[in-house]
Amino acid sequence: MAAFMDLNVTFCEDKQTLRALVEMAAHLGFSTVAINYVFEPAGKKKPEIPSPKLISELFDELPIVQGRSRPIRVLNRLTIVMTDHSHYRQNATEYKQFDLLAVQPSTEKLFHAACMNFDIDIICICVTEKRPFLFKRSPVFGAIERGVFFEVSYSAAIRDATMRRYTIANAVSLVECCKGKNVIISSAAERPLELRGPYDIANLSLLFGLSDSDSRASISSCCRLAVLHAETRKTASGVIYTIKTQQEPLPTSEDGEAPAAKRAKC
Repeated sequence: MAAFMDLNVTFCEDKQTLRALVEMAAHLGFSTVAINYVFEPAGKKKPEIPSPKLISELFDELPIVQGRSRPIRVLNRLTIVMTDHSHYRQNATEYKQFDLLAVQPSTEKLFHAACMNFDIDIICICVTEKRPFLFKRSPVFGAIERGVFFEVSYSAAIRDATMRRYTIANAVSLVECCKGKNVIISSAAERPLELRGPYDIANLSLLFGLSDSDSRASISSCCRLAVLHAETRKTASGVIYTIKTQQEPLPTSEDGEAPAAKRAKC
């Protein structure tokens, strides 16, 4: 059985609404969700990047996934809405607080840089307006080779008929360019009623031009690969992984001094 994921559930300050979103996702059968913190820098200044809330602060007990006897997995994600190249900070320590890192470029030059150079996991495709540039295969396939994924969200199509046209048109253009490869479908839901079940999303993605296999992969295997890409991005391509451990206190003799072997080394 495939493990379905929704890697874009919009963060809100109201804990009750956020809990309801995660509970609805678990009820619909999603095994993993990512709480998305949207960061929109203004101008060329460097505003403070938001810090994610601890999952233990948001949930006393995680809900059980429908059809599975285990709790849902909750990740933290940062999405940077870029209007200038300086909005992405290479190797910023604040990015390490998040499990996933995404950007939403607003120009063709930023889109090309995100595809070819930025150390990220997901590139978001704007669905609330007509795309300001055409997708070109060279940067798109460059991103695919680097293991970066393209995201299309569907909740805007539920809210407004005009955004529905933009969502379908922009998604179709992306799928035609990338041939259905490395595409993930997420909700970007702000309310529980904006969430849809995995099989409804798979049917919706057929309107975007995805094949049956690609539509299922867009909510399962591609999402899993995006999460794995994020893990390897933080662990030297998966070869080295470091964690902080608490050092145990050194044993002392009865008179309170360090052992003779330790004193000799000193």
